Amino acid sequence: MSEQNTEDQRAYDVVVVGGGAAGLSAALVLTRARRRVAVVEGGAPRNAPAQHMHGFLSRDGLPPTELLATGAAEVAGYGGELLDDEVTDAERDRDTGEFTLRLASGGQLTARRVLVATGLRDVLPDLPGVRERWGADVLHCPYCHGYEVRDQPLGVIGGTEPGAVARAVHVALLLPQWSADVIFFPHTMELTWHDLDRLAARGVRVVTGEVARLAVEDGRLRGVELADGRAVPRSAVFVAPTFVPNGDVLTALGCETGPDGWVVTDARGRTSVPGVWAAGNVADPGAQVISAAGAGSTAAIAINADLVEQEPAVPVAAR
Repeated sequence: MSEQNTEDQRAYDVVVVGGGAAGLSAALVLTRARRRVAVVEGGAPRNAPAQHMHGFLSRDGLPPTELLATGAAEVAGYGGELLDDEVTDAERDRDTGEFTLRLASGGQLTARRVLVATGLRDVLPDLPGVRERWGADVLHCPYCHGYEVRDQPLGVIGGTEPGAVARAVHVALLLPQWSADVIFFPHTMELTWHDLDRLAARGVRVVTGEVARLAVEDGRLRGVELADGRAVPRSAVFVAPTFVPNGDVLTALGCETGPDGWVVTDARGRTSVPGVWAAGNVADPGAQVISAAGAGSTAAIAINADLVEQEPAVPVAAR
């Protein structure tokens, strides 16, 4: 990682806010295009609790931290600056179109373009044991973790948030591809007859009653305990978190959001504010590591093209 410059203000072609797969992928493309780039890495990535990531071609099973460390070294190797800091505020100058980003450390950066790749945070069900085992044997994505818990007794815990309810049922319908022993715990949610019919058709059993906690012994999940005292042994449990975008920078810049609260972008990540792009989970809650990295690359190419369109205007006007 490169050391931070001690100047109060530094100017860049592009500042990438977020040092996950999307942000680093974008920075790699832009530094190889010989742009001056800074990556403000921010806090821990969403998948930090996971020991391995899956579904990333040629990197299946790699620890997420190792992927990010390798990516950061590649970006630095092409001259990109990596700042262990966070953006606390951002604004766009309406006259020049340039951006000023203020950092938690007290410094600030200026940029001609900004890519926000700050990801999202998972709001987990408020049940004892869930947070403690999150990323180990409490999971949320069958495509990420289903193979690792194949043929084991699995559970799915429902929720009450509208989006989480739909996702919980969806996960329960998927899991029989990995295990013949799947139990759905509605917890506090109400299932429709349509839901019950679909679950039954997939061989998913439904155990009603409010969940009290997850039973954890010797550092492993042992099962699901209900409020009435029943205990159902399970080796792994899937939950449906509520996804919340880390969109403070996008909000500060005035980017349009949709009715669902997520930033509106075009297919290449361009937002409603000129010069601002978004990529990865901050714009697409369903993006996995490999698709987030692809979105970062796509946005970077669009950003470079946008800069190229702007740059000839100065010498042409001068002539």
